[in-house]
This record gives sequence, structure tokens and C-alpha cells, in this order.
Amino acid sequence: MALPVETFFLQPDASGTLQTQIRQLVAEGILAGRFRPGEKLPSSRKLAVHLGVSRITVTLAFTELLADDYIVAHGRSGYFVSENAPEPPAFPATSSDHSTVDWTRAIGQRFTTTQGMSKPADWATFRYPFIYGQADPTLFDSANWRLCALEALGRKDFDALTADYFDSDDPKLLDFIARQTLPRRGILAQPDEILLTMGAQNALWLTAQVLLTQRRTAAIEDPCYPALRGILEQSRCHLHAIPVDQDGLPPDALPPETDVVFTTPSHQCPTAATMPMSRRRALLDKAEQDDFLIVEDDYEFEMSFLKPPSPALKSLDKNGRVIYVGSFSKSLFPGLRLGYLVGPAPFIREARALRASVLRHPPGHIQRTVTYFLSRGHYDALVGRMSRAYHDRRKTIDTALSEHGLTVAGAGSFGGSALWMRAPEHVDTRVLAQRLAEKSVLIEPGHAFFSGPSAPNNFYRLAYSSIPTPRIAGGVEILAKTLAEIN
Repeated sequence: MALPVETFFLQPDASGTLQTQIRQLVAEGILAGRFRPGEKLPSSRKLAVHLGVSRITVTLAFTELLADDYIVAHGRSGYFVSENAPEPPAFPATSSDHSTVDWTRAIGQRFTTTQGMSKPADWATFRYPFIYGQADPTLFDSANWRLCALEALGRKDFDALTADYFDSDDPKLLDFIARQTLPRRGILAQPDEILLTMGAQNALWLTAQVLLTQRRTAAIEDPCYPALRGILEQSRCHLHAIPVDQDGLPPDALPPETDVVFTTPSHQCPTAATMPMSRRRALLDKAEQDDFLIVEDDYEFEMSFLKPPSPALKSLDKNGRVIYVGSFSKSLFPGLRLGYLVGPAPFIREARALRASVLRHPPGHIQRTVTYFLSRGHYDALVGRMSRAYHDRRKTIDTALSEHGLTVAGAGSFGGSALWMRAPEHVDTRVLAQRLAEKSVLIEPGHAFFSGPSAPNNFYRLAYSSIPTPRIAGGVEILAKTLAEIN
């Protein structure tokens, strides 16, 4: 690869002759690892013009570098970084400059959290990855996804690929969501009531920004999706964490000053509890009585392999109080980052304007590729394949957990891809996770899902979406033995 001439520049305050400075900047680039063996340097003529020096000055600098084996000359091809050049140091480079900025004072608002979730980037190298939300390459339809992506790159889709949607979305994808996806959840919506987002988390952020202020109050489930709690804390609204029970969020526990409730009624995160119809109606009645809005995150409704999913809360809403969050990232792959919001037109209009000021819109090529993948039937085939695999894995993990006497705190009644587990009270699952990782077993400690400083440390999530069925029993056995060692 040829090194661009723009990467070479002389420091105005540098000392030494021009020849020395040029030699130094090339040598420093090699020693810093920016210029690598085999990469081609700009020609002496081009570099001289770029630096505003004579060509002979550059040639003399190159001659010195040749003598020290930093670079080599290949006939008429030019100069290249030598394979024998000194290697960059193994330790990271440091700067002698000292910042005079007091960042503790300069940062006006903090977005980092002390409690969060982390997943190792190399999770796939673990033999027993009971890790949630990652794509399983053995199940994903790569071939048809590739064909749909190629079709979206075709000439007939040039406008969809290159257009700046700004305040709109791919009309074909909106049409499919309105006519095919939402009716399966009992929801009817017009195009101006649907907004595409960069996944469910982006949808939740947009919703919080539009609906909440520092004077308003939000209620969340406890435990809940940690990123949602972080979003609401950043909004600086008043926040109430409502403990869930075996039926999910109890409406009677909501404070009267509530303005917005965030809930996962069909598949509570992370306990997997399903809110019964009577409680759903009670929640909607209380929303009307106390004049608050409900944000429904309907994740994983597709993974209903035990029995059909319960109707979406929004399908029961007759007063326009429910804002619905859906996502393709869980059922396709997390890197897709494509979700959608469904709500009354005035809300969607404001959310669309906010989206436009932050990221404008999800990439047109992604939108059209997903449209083809959905409309060609590949998505339904994928969901069917995943459901069958998850059902098999669920039966296997249920049997293994029962054999080893491990406690399941929550399991989705219709399916899903993970179990909510409880260890003995004296067990800190963060310590358990560290010990298991040393044995090539990955689990997710549950402390990050809870609010407050007194959150319990003995819960953990055990997902089966990314682990092959034959390995489940072995992983559960190691988990049980490790728990016994801690006991």
C-alpha cells in the first residue's frame, strides 16, 4: 500500500536542517508503527512539492534512510519501508505534553455509569457461551442476506440506496412493517405513526428525550434493562424503580406523579415474566386515570416456541397512551442496529425531528436490504429455524438444570432465549462469572439489572441463544460444580 503524501508534514518549530527533519519524520513514522514494512513512500518529487522543499533535499534524506536500512529502493518502483527496519516498541507511545484542562470541571454532563454490562469480544472462543443477544452463525441465513444486500445495491434501487431521507424512511420498509409486522401483534398504524431507529436502545433514547424533562417523573421495572436506566438517569428526570413480581410490573405500585412508565409486559427483562391480561388492562386503566404514558418494549416476541405470545399492550390501547418499541436487531443480528417506534403522529413527528438532528436516519442500504429479506420470506424462515433450535436448547437446559438442582428464578412461559437464575444468597455472581470464565464458561451476572446500592448480587442470566445443544449439559455441570466450590 502506498502511504499518502498528506501524512508527511514538517513541524514549524522543529530544529535541524530540512534534510534532518525529513529523515526524522520518516524514521519516527516507522518507529511509531504508522509506516509498516513493505509500504511505499511517496516519490521524492511528490514529497518535495508537498513539503515545499527542493527535490535534492528529499533525495539526500532518503539516501541516509537507505544507509540505515529504514527504507529500500526497488528499481523504478520507488522507495519502500524496509523489512529490516527497526520494529516499534512493544510498550505504548506516550506524549510529553501535559493537558492543562481540568476535565472534572470541563465535562458538563456525565454519561458513564458505574454499573453496567460487558460482554467479552471473544465470547465465541469460549466453549460454553451462555451469553445473551449474540448472533449464532449456524442459524443465520448468510446466503440470502448476501443476495438481498446485493439486490439493494442494484441500479433500480439507486435512489433508495443514496437518498438523504432526512425526515422520512424507506417507504417499502414502512409499508411492510405496517401491513405485515405490526398486525401480528394486533397493532394497526399509519406510516406517519412509525419511525425507524438505530435499534431498540436508540428508540428508547429518542422517547426519553421527547417525553421527559427534569421536572417529570418516569417509572421503570426493577430489575430492568440496564441501558434504559442509564438513559433515564442521563435525562435527569425523577426516577422510580418499581419491583416486579411473578406477573411483571404491578400497576398499583406506581406513584401518582408518574408521567411515563417503561415496561416489558410480554417478556419482562430480565425475569422473563409475562404480564397477564387482567394486569395489562389495569395498567391501561391507571394510565388513563392518572394521565401518564406507557412505553412498551416488545423484544423477543418472535421467539414464541412454547405457546403463542400474548397480545401486545399497544393492541389493547384505545386511548393512544402506549408507545411501542420493536427491533430487528435481536432476531437478525445485533450489529444490524435497526428498530422502530410506533406511536401517535404528534409524538412520532417530534421523535423524527430529534433523530434528524442527531443521526438523520438509518442507512438507506440497510433499510432496503432488510425490506428484501423480510418481503422474500427469508425472515420468517429464519425465525422458524431459530425457534426450533431454541426449543431444543430450552428442553436440554431445563433438564440439565433440574438434574443439578440449580434454581430458576424466571423462565419465559412462551419461549425466549434466556433464563433468569438465582444462586444462594451468599454467592456474588460477579465472582462466580470470573471463576467460570477461567473454565471457558460465560454467564451474565445479574447485579447490573437492579437499581440502587443494595441490589442483590446472587442473580445471573443464562442464555441459550449462542451455545450448541450438545454443549449445554457440560456447561451446566461445570456451573453447578463451581457453585458447589463457592458454597
